[in-house]
Amino acid sequence: MEKKKAAGAISEINVTPMVDVMLVLLIIFMVITPMLSKGQNVDLVRTKNPIAMQAADKEDAVMVAVTRDGKVFLSPGNTKTVPADLPGKVKDLLKDKIDKTCYIKSDARARYEVVEDVIDNLRAAGVDQIGLITEQDKKKMPAAASGPGQ
Repeated sequence: MEKKKAAGAISEINVTPMVDVMLVLLIIFMVITPMLSKGQNVDLVRTKNPIAMQAADKEDAVMVAVTRDGKVFLSPGNTKTVPADLPGKVKDLLKDKIDKTCYIKSDARARYEVVEDVIDNLRAAGVDQIGLITEQDKKKMPAAASGPGQ
C-alpha cells in the first residue's frame, strides 16, 4: 500500500485581506481628514515676513475666524457668533488660562470694519495678546541682499 503525499506548501502571499484592510484605512482617512482642520476655512492674508505661532495650533487655543462675507466663528467649537457676543464668550474660555492670547484668522477679502470690531471686542474681554494668522507669500520673496564686493 502506497502512502499518499500531502500537497506542497503554498509559497504565495494572499494579498486579498491586505487590500481589504488598506481600502478600509483609506476610507477612514478620507472621512476624518476634513474634520482635522481647526476652525473655519478662510483664504489667509499673504505676508512677506510672517512670525511662526506654534501656540495657535494647540487644541485649546482661542481662535476667531472672519470669513469673506463678514461671518465670525469662535473656536474651540467653531461656533458662529456676532462680534458683540465675543467678550462674554472669550472671558469664559480664558478664565482658567495663564496665557490670555487670542488668534484672529481673517479672509484676505474680509471687510476691515468687521476685523476691527472683533479686535475691539477681544480687547473688551481682557485679552492681553492678539495674534494675526497669515500665510507666507512665496511669490514676492525678497531677493538675497549681497554685500559690497560680492
